[in-house]
Amino acid sequence: MMKLIKRIGKGIIVFLLLGSLIIAFFYRQEAYRLYKVVTFFEPESISENFRDIESIFPIRLVQKSSQPYAFPYANKAHILPKNFSHNDSVINTQFYLDYTLTDALLVIQNDSIKHEYYSNGFQPTDTHISFSMAKSVISTLIGIAIEEGYIKSIKNTVTEYLPEFEGTGYDGVQIKDVLQMSSGVKFNEDYSDFYSDINIMGRYFAIGKPMRKFAKTLIREREPGTYNQYVSIDTQVLGMILTKATGMSISEYMYKKLWEPIGAEFDAFWIIDNEGMEFALGGLNCTAKDYAKMGQLFLNLGHWKGKQLVPSEWVKASITPDAPHLMPGKRTNAKLKEGYGYQWWIPLGALDEFYAQGIYTQFIYVDPDKDMVIVKLSSNYHFKTDTTHFFRDHELTLYRTIAESL
Repeated sequence: MMKLIKRIGKGIIVFLLLGSLIIAFFYRQEAYRLYKVVTFFEPESISENFRDIESIFPIRLVQKSSQPYAFPYANKAHILPKNFSHNDSVINTQFYLDYTLTDALLVIQNDSIKHEYYSNGFQPTDTHISFSMAKSVISTLIGIAIEEGYIKSIKNTVTEYLPEFEGTGYDGVQIKDVLQMSSGVKFNEDYSDFYSDINIMGRYFAIGKPMRKFAKTLIREREPGTYNQYVSIDTQVLGMILTKATGMSISEYMYKKLWEPIGAEFDAFWIIDNEGMEFALGGLNCTAKDYAKMGQLFLNLGHWKGKQLVPSEWVKASITPDAPHLMPGKRTNAKLKEGYGYQWWIPLGALDEFYAQGIYTQFIYVDPDKDMVIVKLSSNYHFKTDTTHFFRDHELTLYRTIAESL
């Protein structure tokens, strides 16, 4: 009897081991992706992960331009200010670049590279994940699609293009309200909260589930167009509208309307989900110099080397808050103090500045008055505990100090 029990016990162990091996074999990619997402921001590997996204997630390529354009270098390189002052503190610039794990810093003025810096193993040819800077690119493509007649108007509703969203938080919401992060959808964007919507969404994506399915689970919290609250999934919905309206993937449309005519020097790519849909809210990857071209394009009101790639009125509307809940400053009808346009930020105290921003300290900062674009790509793992927007405020002070020094 005891021998029989031992044999059964051994059989169960063998069965469980065999079952585990079978699961590991068939779901090894999903398991690896989930592991990489959970450990994605660990200090010892964060820069490498931000550089090698294509080894973790499935991607769709955006080919470089057939006529690449390279920013010329200024006759004399600009030396960054040694220090910059924020409130009552004097901060050493190099210390701050190191502390925020700056992978790339590019300063362009008058169409020329004035300063170029790489660290943490990054090279000028390396791609870097954009995170939410991708939102500004999606907005740009929406503006082009409206100009071309694929999308009739920003007054159209989400459900006119995506009828499957009837009954969800996006039912009847105007595209304009989604562009301005005023959809009224309930969403917790707190990265420090393991159970927040944004972190649940990240794990959802990591195991290959479609973003469309996740977006349909969200519900209405406020009247659309009345409150500015950052909801990353809003941009995913814009991406879905773009693909439905144009009949093209985001990658294909981006290549035709931006990457080819703008003279992109290097291939870019988007992370995609298991439906083949781009991770529109933050999955773009390209080089610092090609990110800078997006800033330069907007600095020039959508004009690029003799061609109007983006309607100038769209650019102006994108960087101009047009309602009380979108204006820079502390207000009861917004969660943050920064102003907001069509997926572009307008900082407090700005004269003409605006920027695209991504988590972990990614920036495309544009100062038209100084004819200047700054791109900063970082692996700032400290970001996750930044509950007071310390880094956003310090970044803007740094960029303004650089602008003054020029």
